[in-house]
Amino acid sequence: MIERIYILENVDPVIFYGVNNVNMQLIKTLFPKLRIVARGNVMKVIGEEGESELFLKKIREVEKYCEEYNLLTEEVILDIIKGKAPTTVKQENLIIHGMNGKPILARSDNQQLLVKSFEKNDLVFAIGPAGTGKTFVAIALAVRALKNKEVRKIILSRPAVEAGEKLGFLPGEMKDKLDPYLQPLYDALQDMLPAAKLKEYMENNVIQIAPLAFMRGRTLNDAVIILDEAQNTTTHQIKMFLTRLGMNAKMVVTGDVTQIDLPPTATSGLIQAMHILKGVDGIGKVEFNKKDIVRHKLVQRIVEAYDKHDAAKRKEAKQKKEDNKINNS
Repeated sequence: MIERIYILENVDPVIFYGVNNVNMQLIKTLFPKLRIVARGNVMKVIGEEGESELFLKKIREVEKYCEEYNLLTEEVILDIIKGKAPTTVKQENLIIHGMNGKPILARSDNQQLLVKSFEKNDLVFAIGPAGTGKTFVAIALAVRALKNKEVRKIILSRPAVEAGEKLGFLPGEMKDKLDPYLQPLYDALQDMLPAAKLKEYMENNVIQIAPLAFMRGRTLNDAVIILDEAQNTTTHQIKMFLTRLGMNAKMVVTGDVTQIDLPPTATSGLIQAMHILKGVDGIGKVEFNKKDIVRHKLVQRIVEAYDKHDAAKRKEAKQKKEDNKINNS
């Protein structure tokens, strides 16, 4: 009789063991000659060497499936342990599987173009209106790269630009003041990673979420770096951010040039950067439009209504300017 230890490294034990430990009970039933004790992410196995080796081999396969799909059922466990390939449905344009096995897909043509541009380039600008999935797809690509061990960390950043409330008047410590600006990034990650795994990654700085100001002085190697809401960066901020790119790193910059919250006298760094870097090798650009909006169907109508309103205001201002010229001549 020998004792072996197996550590679940890449999955959430809650998902792996199942509700009320139903998956673990099934595994114990399938290996009646072994004594199996599971606590947290550690499994202790006691039994004959041959049976223990078979158990460890099968558990690695089960864990690999659970890591890829964020889901584990009794049917899958039975298939793997009996040597059958689990039944899976091939999803076109799949990026990764999110929580509960939900497939996260590149749904629109431009989302698919973003995936291809990310694979081809080390820096990609993804520009377009709200609801087109720019940030969500970028984060999904970063999580996929981390899972595939192509990078060692994910760094997500946003400029902390105040739109209504002053930062100093928000309650709490500095982290509490900044979290509202970064919440959309947390939301996306929670759709893709089990809660326990996400917490572990953040505690170990494998996933870092920080305001743009915290990027100064860093060189970011072996990472996917995402700058969200880049239209609210100044020219100096975005130059500082873009020059953080290190070895074996990829960067995605997302923004909506129609939603700039900077003071009227400030120039958007995103607009300037796209102009300056146009045509530079290794830099991709994907422009999303209203057809890419994947939120509630009303979002597209809202965007179109505002575009129509803005166009009318511009026309009115132009006409007023021309009338003034005529009156002054």
